[in-house]
Amino acid sequence: MADNTFMLEIVTPEQILFKDEIEFLVVPGAEGELGVMRNHAPLVTSLKIGVLRYKDQRGEFRRMAMSGGFLEVVDNVARVLAETAERGEDVDVLRAKAAKERAERRIQQRTEDINLARAQMALQRAIARIRASEGR
Repeated sequence: MADNTFMLEIVTPEQILFKDEIEFLVVPGAEGELGVMRNHAPLVTSLKIGVLRYKDQRGEFRRMAMSGGFLEVVDNVARVLAETAERGEDVDVLRAKAAKERAERRIQQRTEDINLARAQMALQRAIARIRASEGR
């Protein structure tokens, strides 16, 4: 392990999506964005829907859309246990934009048969996927 890197593991119920050394991590914490670097204090926190960003060993920034979960940091290992996660380069942008438009329509309709909270979460997930794909 290099002097400025630490291990990042991103796990979903279906797979180990990522496991490698990185230089820097930013996650969408429940109370706002949270940055992690080597020798971070031990930590466990919940994560919300948003974009996870990290700087790999080559100095390139990578992004993933995620829909919540938990982060554990201990002994220079950061583990993200995500409900879902998708690499920015793997996002089907047309599908994500269609999901965003669908969710926005549902929110605007506000009829009794529409679960508003569910529509708002769908909108947040679609926005996260779009942002991850655009590298913002």
